[in-house]
Amino acid sequence: MNKSNPTDHPPGNYPKDKIRGALFGAIVGDALGVPVEFKSREYLRQNPIVDMVGFGTHDQLPGTWSDDSSLMLCTLEALLNGFKPEHMGALFVRWLAEGYWTPEGKAFGIGRQTQAALSNIMNGTAAGEAGGTDELSNGNGALMRILPVALRYADAPDAELLHYAHLASSITHRHPRSQIACGLYCLMVSTLLKGFAPGEAYDYAIKEAGIHYQSGAYASELPHFERVLGGELARLDEAEIKSGGYVIHTLEAGIWSFLNSNSLEEVVLKAVNLGGDTDTTGIVAGGLAGLYYGFDSIPPQWIAALVKHEEINELIELFTTTT
Repeated sequence: MNKSNPTDHPPGNYPKDKIRGALFGAIVGDALGVPVEFKSREYLRQNPIVDMVGFGTHDQLPGTWSDDSSLMLCTLEALLNGFKPEHMGALFVRWLAEGYWTPEGKAFGIGRQTQAALSNIMNGTAAGEAGGTDELSNGNGALMRILPVALRYADAPDAELLHYAHLASSITHRHPRSQIACGLYCLMVSTLLKGFAPGEAYDYAIKEAGIHYQSGAYASELPHFERVLGGELARLDEAEIKSGGYVIHTLEAGIWSFLNSNSLEEVVLKAVNLGGDTDTTGIVAGGLAGLYYGFDSIPPQWIAALVKHEEINELIELFTTTT
């Protein structure tokens, strides 16, 4: 890691507890979901996750985090030196090729669209143009790692925040739908960081999305976000929430879990126990919850259980103190 160069947008004068909470909350959510990824909701009703456990789907030790956190940490490191898509893309490739920012030195759980995009980069495609643009390129592989971009550019005008969210998304997912999902999440994160309540942050994200996504390719995608933009997501029953790998389902499930809980622990367990793509729903919901409730709201035994938690803490410390 290059620790000397300043960032173009350091995190503002926000409580470090909130930023640390967001990032650790996200990773905790991921790690809670890893052992039960792809398990059904019915299975988890009978066998709910209530603590940090291991093995299961991927046969990993307790506290092991997935490609979601790996790529989020690569994003976080890339942003220490400003936003350079080629640098961010290179770190993603290093993760895949060398096991960089992985729990045990080997990448696991990579999605099809991310795999294709990183292959494009390795074959010479510019990082900002590597992501797929077809209808099927709307998995949640960009949303799962976008949190650091929102934290870095929370002080920027919304149009600038969205520009960087879209650019970061495009490294693996260039379709406008994926970009909008990342943009909505980043708007909500930046507003929470400024001290707004969950419902207020959600309402603000909806309002700003309505302003910024009314033209071009984005406008035709808005019907896909009808439930999110309608403002009534929190009122939906659990049975109406899907939790697979489709980016809109992950966005909905993450926000729904956050808005319908009263503590970080409740948020992440609710998210993971929806089943399906449990690690990604966990990381998306956990980022929101950790930001709002703060680092101290995370059970300390969960932090201690995270593989490489000291290295993660060092990187987060760099991110929160670089000026």
